[in-house]
Formats: sequence, C-alpha cells, structure tokens
Amino acid sequence: MGYNTKLACPVQRTIAMIADKYKILVLEELLEDTRRFGDLQRALKGITPKVLTRQLRDLERDGLISRVSYPEIPPRVEYSLTPLGRSLQPALADLFSWAHEHAAELGGRSKAVA
Repeated sequence: MGYNTKLACPVQRTIAMIADKYKILVLEELLEDTRRFGDLQRALKGITPKVLTRQLRDLERDGLISRVSYPEIPPRVEYSLTPLGRSLQPALADLFSWAHEHAAELGGRSKAVA
C-alpha cells in the first residue's frame, strides 16, 4: 500500500504499517536481536510460513526491517531492525507495558516485557 498517497495523517500511516496481527510481535522479537526466519516462526507460535513471509516483506518494504541473504548452502537469511524500526522501541515498550499491566482486563495472559 502506498501509505504516503492514501493516508495523509502520519499516525494513520504508522498504524497501517504495524497493525497486522503479527507485525508488532515480529518487531518485538527483532528488538532483542537479529533473527532467522525459523527463529521468528518458533517465537511466534501459530504463525504460518506464508503469513510470516508476508509480514516480513511488508515490514521490509516499509523500511522497518532489513533482510540479508547469505550465499551459502543451505541459504541463510537474517532479519534485523533498521534505524527507523529501532526508533519504534520506546513506543513499543510503552505498548507492551500497558498490555501487561492490563492483561487481566484484556482477557489474556501476560508475557515478559521485551
């Protein structure tokens, strides 16, 4: 999606970039360290390879993560946050903190804050 042309408000564009079901969780995993596809899939229980691939491509297209492919056999691909993606850390930390504080009211289980 061309966020710049379809959404005029920067808040709307930001929400559109990270609002899919797993994108914030992918960003959370990458805040900790560079990850490979399989590592991300194991960390995000329940995500299918197809959905994870789509989420990673979207995040890369939007400039939040980078993808590095190493010419090895078998091929090795690593994902990490770009400086723009890393700049989301304070906002994500606040979101995770709020979610954990209100987990009981939200009807979910609490996971340790990243």
